[in-house]
Amino acid sequence: MSAAPDIDRRMLEALVEHWLPEAGERKLLLVHGRYTEGADRSFPVKNSERRCRVHVADQHSLLGALEAWQEHQSSHADDPDALLVVTTSVADQQFGWDLLAYAVQRRVLSVDRAEIVARRFGARDVDPRIRQEPWLIDALLDAEPAEGWPRTASVLTRDRAIQALISVRLGRAALGDDAVDIGTLLDFSLDPAGTTRFAALPDAERDGLTDWLTHTVGDAAGLLLRLAAEGRAADAMPLGVVGTAAVGETASTSAALAFGGLLGGVRPEQLIAFTEAVEGALERWVSEAESGGRHSRAARDRVFAVTRRAEELATRAGLTADLAGNRFLPSAFTARLHSVATALTAALDGAGLDAAENALVALREHHLARLEDERMRAVDLAVRVVRWLALPLREPASVADGITTYSTEWAWVDRALTTLWAGDPAGDPVLGRAFELVFRAARQRRDALDAAFAAHLPRWTTRAGVHDTGGCLLIEQVLDEVAMPLARQSAPVIVVLDGMSAAVAAELAEQLAENAWLEVSPREHRIAAVSAIPSVTRASRPSLLAGTLTAGDQTVERDGFARFWKGPGRSGQLFHKADIGGDAGHRLSDRLLEALSDESVAVAVVLNTIDAALDHGREGDRTGWRLHDITYLPELLDAARNYGRPVVLASDHGHVLDRADGPPVPGDGAESARWRTGEPGDGEIALRGPRVLLGGGNVVVPWREDIRYTHRKAGYHGGAALAELTVPVLVVLPSLHPLPPGWTVLAADRVAPAWWHRRAEQAPAPASVPVSSERAPRAVPPRVVPPRDPHEMSLFAVDAPEESAKPGESLGERVVASEVYAGQKAFLPKAPDRKAVAAVIDALVESGNRLPLTTVATLTGRTVTRAAVLTTTLQRLLNVDGYPVLSMDGGQWLTLDVETLCLQFGVERD
Repeated sequence: MSAAPDIDRRMLEALVEHWLPEAGERKLLLVHGRYTEGADRSFPVKNSERRCRVHVADQHSLLGALEAWQEHQSSHADDPDALLVVTTSVADQQFGWDLLAYAVQRRVLSVDRAEIVARRFGARDVDPRIRQEPWLIDALLDAEPAEGWPRTASVLTRDRAIQALISVRLGRAALGDDAVDIGTLLDFSLDPAGTTRFAALPDAERDGLTDWLTHTVGDAAGLLLRLAAEGRAADAMPLGVVGTAAVGETASTSAALAFGGLLGGVRPEQLIAFTEAVEGALERWVSEAESGGRHSRAARDRVFAVTRRAEELATRAGLTADLAGNRFLPSAFTARLHSVATALTAALDGAGLDAAENALVALREHHLARLEDERMRAVDLAVRVVRWLALPLREPASVADGITTYSTEWAWVDRALTTLWAGDPAGDPVLGRAFELVFRAARQRRDALDAAFAAHLPRWTTRAGVHDTGGCLLIEQVLDEVAMPLARQSAPVIVVLDGMSAAVAAELAEQLAENAWLEVSPREHRIAAVSAIPSVTRASRPSLLAGTLTAGDQTVERDGFARFWKGPGRSGQLFHKADIGGDAGHRLSDRLLEALSDESVAVAVVLNTIDAALDHGREGDRTGWRLHDITYLPELLDAARNYGRPVVLASDHGHVLDRADGPPVPGDGAESARWRTGEPGDGEIALRGPRVLLGGGNVVVPWREDIRYTHRKAGYHGGAALAELTVPVLVVLPSLHPLPPGWTVLAADRVAPAWWHRRAEQAPAPASVPVSSERAPRAVPPRVVPPRDPHEMSLFAVDAPEESAKPGESLGERVVASEVYAGQKAFLPKAPDRKAVAAVIDALVESGNRLPLTTVATLTGRTVTRAAVLTTTLQRLLNVDGYPVLSMDGGQWLTLDVETLCLQFGVERD
């Protein structure tokens, strides 16, 4: 008989389970082997037919075995379920019948380790290849988890056995959905516990697993596991990033040699496979980080951990220059940022915009750009401002022209300058210097526009009134000309955002559109009013809420608002700060909710968050406002949506931000930060007339933003700058809602000036879509085919039968009629409607190959959330072989690569 094998409790349990049905009355099991020292000597075993209590004796002499049996008989005579298992190295033929007669099968049983493995998996037999690999049998017997191996079919296959072993040895991270691939192995490479376990495995087992994974997954797996075995698993993905310098047509011999110093003995085809796998995994993580899902933060951290380590390795090997074109390396990202900075500076010196635009495109192609939202936002805004600077300067021809142009164009400049003033979020000095130059150039031009606007104010102020507005919407007319027409359907909710500038309004309007609010206007563009003078709360807010030019306190506002709305079947209620909040457990007060629920009551709510932040210095480093930053605004919007009420968001005045470190400007009669009495000086004008409600009807106000008369704050108002006198008015509807006659829907992506979204030379699209008062509004371009019922349209409508392309069809129509598209669609069980897909493609082309997700929602009759799901499906349809025909930018913008689209689908451009 061969040498006695080592046997542990699990092996004995399997043997007992197998032989128990045939034991009958016999209470002895002789097993050839050596029992593991320190293992349990007594334990229960049961199978489907019976159970027993096993007692183990490890005896390697005839006398010892006989004594163990005799002792068992005397000690467990009264226990019918007691079974003695004797493990022994004594050959079967040396035992006499005095002992064998009591043993199961009347012989010493051999241990078939492969058979034991099969039983532990619930199988009757094993794949013959398992028997030829002792390392695998040893590993399976050693690694069985506490809960046992998972049950399998009647025959345990080699692949199933190795997969089960991998899940224990390497961890579940290396085995995704029972199918190991290079992606799950790369995830595993970042698990220190799993890689440490792998490195500590016996050589034979480690080599066996490596061979199987290399055969199953490919060459990349072999290289990764080699690194894990060497204790370098954490550097596997970083090396995959750096390794791109040593592969490809442009790789130099010196780069290959330098990389060899980091990782030698790698075949070229193996390195190519590995680098491609690493880049694929990183792209997957970047997409996961962009998604904003539960694991997005962890995915972002993984990407940066890998790329920063790759940067260290590249620096050590002297490969940074060779990796300048790499789309993951941080230094390559920084280099592209600096290229934009250089191009911005050159554009300011008259070199033209093309270099800056191309540098921005190249920057967006770097994968880290998708994770650096704040930095990319700042760079993008800098390029936008330079586009504006490249346009001819057109000074306002009148006060009305200045207010309208500011609210529809120049406010976006101010919005961008707020971000540029704060600099690069990461503190890059090169980028910061470029931002400073752009800011100074734009501010100089904005000062010129403010000066030109201020020149029209003295004459206009002396005669302006409701009977002679000079083409302006006056602040006291907002209720009558904006809110009252809406009340014919349902009384509006009027939210007064004290101190909101047109720049802040532009930002909030975009967020409202993202939340499925539809912006409408009585004109072809977003409207704005002119504040009272000086542009302070005490003069402007009562005028807004009373519907007549007046100054006063909250009592004047409350009484004036109620008086304006008083009439048959209607009334108005105004809520200030103390009236808004509810009791414990309730965000809004009962009185406010009761008023909101009555559609005959016009409700006005004053929110002071913006003005308070400026006045009390709580602005900090803020470079923008979000809806949720403004106390009570999200709750009011939700309530208005629930009750189907239109919402008017208006300000009482705008503001200018503090941009100077100097002391206050001396001035006689200073009443506030931005107005005084006396004689005007440099950068100031004197205003008098019926619109001047304070200072005895005669005030001095600065038009320059850097003048203040009081101590320093985060922002100021009261002066004559466009940003202060312009009162933004946003009108939004919660759903498809009948409009007053002559009103229009403002398409979300068309409200901003043309240079905001596209290169300056591209022609702007219409800002609004005229809508008849007889039907519900739809903000759609001409080519869009609306769904029959936007409320009932499923996420994936069933396509109509395929039609061949016809002459004169749009690019989108030609794409969806192509054979390639039909092939792509075959892989999707429920493809989107062909007309919707074509409409999205055509709208992208018309908009300079870039659209906000809100417009995609409008085009397809979906909410923004469902449009995001549709976008993922569109990418699966259009990104043939993984080429990024359609991509998401920052989670909010859809970008189309028209050249690749036409190439992949075999169609010609228009």
